[in-house]
Amino acid sequence: MGNAVKRDRSPQRIVRGLRFKAGVAFIALAAAASVAAAQVDSLAGRDLPENEQMLLTANTVVYDNDRNTITAVGNVQIEYAGNNLVAQQVTYDQATSRVIASGEVEIVEEDGNVIYADRIDVTDDFSEGFVDALRVEAADDTHFAAASAERTGDGRTTFLRGVYTACEPCEENPDKPPQWQIKAQKIIWDGEARTVRFENTRFEFFGLPLAWLPVFEVPDPTVERKSGFLMPRFAGGSERGFGVTVPYYLALSPTYDLTVSVTGYTNQGFLGEAEWRQRFNNGEYNLKIAGISQRDPAAWDSKKVDSTVTERGMIGSTGDFSINRRWSFGWDVLAQSDKNFSNTYDIGGFSSSVHTSQAYLTGLDDRNFFDLRAYHFEVQESMLDSNNNARNRKQPWVLPNLDYTYTADEPVAGGELTFDVNAQNLYREEGMSPTTWYREHTIEGTKVQGLEGKSGRLTAEAEWKRSFTSEGGLVVTPLLHARGDAIYADLSQDAIDEISGFTIDKAETNSDVRSAYYRSMATAGLEARWPILFSTSSSSHVLEPMAQVFARPDEPYHDRLGIPNEDAQSLVFDATSLFQRDKFSGYDRIEGGTRANIGIRYSGSFDNGVTAHGLFGQSYHLAGDNSYASPDLVNVGAYSGLETDRSDYVGMLGFTTPGGFAASVSGRFDEETFEIRRTDVEAGTNFGAVAASVGYTFIQSQPLYGFDDDRREVTAQTSIRFNENWRGFASGTYDLETKTLVKNSFGFAYDDECFSYRLNVSEKRTDDTDDVERSFGFSISLRTLGDFGTDSSGFTSG
Repeated sequence: MGNAVKRDRSPQRIVRGLRFKAGVAFIALAAAASVAAAQVDSLAGRDLPENEQMLLTANTVVYDNDRNTITAVGNVQIEYAGNNLVAQQVTYDQATSRVIASGEVEIVEEDGNVIYADRIDVTDDFSEGFVDALRVEAADDTHFAAASAERTGDGRTTFLRGVYTACEPCEENPDKPPQWQIKAQKIIWDGEARTVRFENTRFEFFGLPLAWLPVFEVPDPTVERKSGFLMPRFAGGSERGFGVTVPYYLALSPTYDLTVSVTGYTNQGFLGEAEWRQRFNNGEYNLKIAGISQRDPAAWDSKKVDSTVTERGMIGSTGDFSINRRWSFGWDVLAQSDKNFSNTYDIGGFSSSVHTSQAYLTGLDDRNFFDLRAYHFEVQESMLDSNNNARNRKQPWVLPNLDYTYTADEPVAGGELTFDVNAQNLYREEGMSPTTWYREHTIEGTKVQGLEGKSGRLTAEAEWKRSFTSEGGLVVTPLLHARGDAIYADLSQDAIDEISGFTIDKAETNSDVRSAYYRSMATAGLEARWPILFSTSSSSHVLEPMAQVFARPDEPYHDRLGIPNEDAQSLVFDATSLFQRDKFSGYDRIEGGTRANIGIRYSGSFDNGVTAHGLFGQSYHLAGDNSYASPDLVNVGAYSGLETDRSDYVGMLGFTTPGGFAASVSGRFDEETFEIRRTDVEAGTNFGAVAASVGYTFIQSQPLYGFDDDRREVTAQTSIRFNENWRGFASGTYDLETKTLVKNSFGFAYDDECFSYRLNVSEKRTDDTDDVERSFGFSISLRTLGDFGTDSSGFTSG
């Protein structure tokens, strides 16, 4: 008898019962895995079901018992484990255990990857196989192709003439080279070692070869972390010299790792860095060290601290841990050989001009909040400590600061009851003398922002308020508030002498200094507001007249200078603070006396999408001593607009349009002459390809507060998109008083779905010197490959 053959020519006949040990797409999946060097996600290495049922559809299915083969011919479609294969012919040779798919082979994986090949020949256990003319379109829009791919029994897959890119082909001209692509003569994926080796590789940009590497090796996509070199970075500056950073990553464990790097500077030599990172179930921490032996400190100006040290280094650490869902603790600490090392050498995470070292414990539950922290400010500045304007040594240690807020869950007497506690303990090694910050004043007076020595304060307060609404819409809110403070001061003799010699415009002040103070304040307040709605056929408007009155005794010790003021030194009276019960910014000062706040609020909306809002009002000191007219060591109330019985007027008005334009203006005006004391104007728009904003600020001179001259400044920034991919941007700040362009920057950028580039240039100037600090930066980002360019500061020059 001849060969036993059974033929079934019924189109779309479904044949069940064929089983493979894994999906027929495995070798193609291996191809996708090989481009893991470019960080392409792949299904390679995924375990497929051992006994998964396969569904096959074909024009003809041939069973050849003599050859022991099963062949599906014509419009073959196979669905297996969520993967779908389409081919002209698929043969399973049971004698050799090989699966052969040929003729316009297309595989669609369950995760969206699409794989094309002319022919796939693979054993059913996938230990060996071959793919001809492979092309992969991954679900993340990455693309890979190879002339052939071969898998051998040792677990290695070799791709010949491989090409990888994350760029989409040009729709108008598919033959046009992509923005960038990587070509390799041979790519070897070692499944056992879990590495991908690229041989004779070149990087092409718009079809032009830019870089060539004889060989490099990266981990495959099944490896989450692997030791090896990372992308180099550029750094530089006129004093440091230009440099290149080469980092090496050590994957020591699934929960901790180490990165070491060396930066070679043309002027200063080699900078070494090491960063240890470790994760736990409830948090993580890192530890960073860095150091350099400067080869040429004299490259810096002799008046800068960088010129006075040779051996420089730092150690820093951050951490954040969750105790439970409500509580967490952490730290951020920095110690360094000199005050400017981390800033000068751009040590990641510690290079800011003002770094706050702190340790904290925080709890948050519903409407209750707890925060306990100790902190210290490190001002990273270039000037020497001998300069009176140097700030770092004058920064206090806060050991500790406590904030606690509790709001009762249930109404108390029908209203809301809130408790607040604040405690602060402070130590300053060196005081901020009156000459530290400001030039001589036209009015005789001084300002002491920080006292040498120790001080502390404990504050506890409670507030109750309840709102009542009448039938006519009038909303009345009574308020009761009580507060108590315990203050201690252990000041140095120099600080006591400064207090004793403190004068304001030759007026006598009470400079008696005590070691302890106790003060309290009780407030009874009433607020009334009446929203009134006006409507037209095309708009609606709400006018809300509003009035407040707060009755309380005088501020305790308002005439004494010995009470430190550390957290209430900034006072801005404007429309946003008009209706605040206490307008001081911190706890060290208390508002006393009886005061009324009166104003009117407005909001409106129009059918064309425009919305508007505004507020205008004034504050009145009715009885008792005016706290804002009572001096302290920083003259915080001077020129605030609240120091007179009838305050300055404050107001603001703003609007937005559906077209993306928004503008606002706010100001403070003299209570008698309506002269402008302060104004802020802002406007911005997003109109088509243009996004722009401009701001103007004017603040009248405040000699006793430390500013002898008016301050007028204009800031502007804009971004213009020239086409779908290119845009330019610029920004600047101009001091109108000194006629100085304080800072400016400009640059351009390109971005698309697979590639972005940015170049920027910035400058900073001071009005009293001719020094100009310039910085240049660039960055290139290739999707799936990573970023390449300068560090955060770019290249700088003096």
